Amino acid sequence: MLSQPASSVSASAAVRFAICGVGHIGRRHAALVSRHPSAQLVALIDVKAELAPALAVEFPGIPFFTSLEDYLQCGGYEADILTIATPNYQHALQAIAGLRHGMHVVVEKPIALHKHDAEAIVHTALQTGRLVFGVMQNRYSPPAAWLKQVVVEGRLGQVYLVQINCFWNRDARYYQAGGWKGRQQQDGGTLFTQFSHFVDLLYWVFGDITNISARFCDFNHASITDFEDSGLVTFDLVRGGSGTLQYSTSVWDRNLESSLTVVAENGSLRLGGQYMDKVEYCHIKDYQLPQLPPTNPANDYGPYQGSAANHVQVIDNVVETVQKRSFATTNALEGMKVVEIIERIYSLRHL
Repeated sequence: MLSQPASSVSASAAVRFAICGVGHIGRRHAALVSRHPSAQLVALIDVKAELAPALAVEFPGIPFFTSLEDYLQCGGYEADILTIATPNYQHALQAIAGLRHGMHVVVEKPIALHKHDAEAIVHTALQTGRLVFGVMQNRYSPPAAWLKQVVVEGRLGQVYLVQINCFWNRDARYYQAGGWKGRQQQDGGTLFTQFSHFVDLLYWVFGDITNISARFCDFNHASITDFEDSGLVTFDLVRGGSGTLQYSTSVWDRNLESSLTVVAENGSLRLGGQYMDKVEYCHIKDYQLPQLPPTNPANDYGPYQGSAANHVQVIDNVVETVQKRSFATTNALEGMKVVEIIERIYSLRHL
C-alpha cells in the first residue's frame, strides 16, 4: 500500500501542505510549496511564537500555529500533506498524529530514531491508507541516479568493494548551546542527523548490509555533543562484496568531501566532490559515461553547508504521487530500513 498512488486528491486539485517546523529546512519546504503550480500552502506550525511576524511577511495570509495539536484541533485549514521538519526526536510522534488525522506525511531525515518507532509509522500508514514520504534528497542527484541505473542494469557485474567517505565540518557554529542538535536523546547521533541520506544511498543502490564492525572516535566535539564525531564502519553486502563507511564532522572550517567509490567485476567508478555532486571516475567495460544534468548547489546554512538542495524534486514527487501521476520515490519501509541499519551500527558503540 505504501508505494501505491494516493486516492484523496484529483489530478487537477492543488495539493494542500501544512509545514510543521519552520526552521531553515521547513522554510525551504514552505517557499517551494508556495511557488509550486500544483500545491498550496495552508498552514505553518512552530513552537517558536517569535517567528510569526517574519513568517507573516514571507508568507502573507498563511495562518501560524504554535503547536501541531493546536493546528489539528483548529479545523478550517485542512491539508492533504503534513510536512515534518522538526527536531529528530519529534518526527515519529508527529508523523503518526498526521496520519491519524487523515493526512499523508512528508518526514525530513531521519523518519525516526528507533526502528520500533519507524515500524509504528509504517503500521499507522497501512491502517489509515495514507502515504509516508521520506526526504532522502541524494536520490535526486544526477550522479546518484546514474549510479543506481548502472547497478540495476548489471553493467558492473559482481560488486567487490564499496567505499563511502563523508568528511564534513560541524563545529560550535552548528552545535550551539541550548539547542537539540548534539543531544543524544533528541539528535540520535552523527549518522542520523548528518549522514543518514548516505546510508540511504548505500541501501538504495546496493541493498542491505551484514557482518558490521565499527570504531567510534570523539576528536574535537566532547564539549559540544553527547556522541562521536567520527566513525570507521566495515561491513559485507548481503548481495556479495564488502564495504566501508568512514565519516567525520571534525573537519576544520568547511566540508571536505562526500564520496562513493565502487570496485567491481567489470569496472570501477567514483562519485565525489563536497556533496557527491559529480562523477570523478568511470571506467566500465563496453560503456561510455553519458552527459549528466548538473547537480543542484548545496544547502547553504550560512556558516556551514549541507548536501545538494534537491527539495524541489521531493515536492514534485509528493504532488505527482498524491495526484495519482507517479509513485513515491522514498517510502516509509525504506526509511525504516535506514533507521535499522544505523541502529545496528550504533549498537556497537556499547560493546
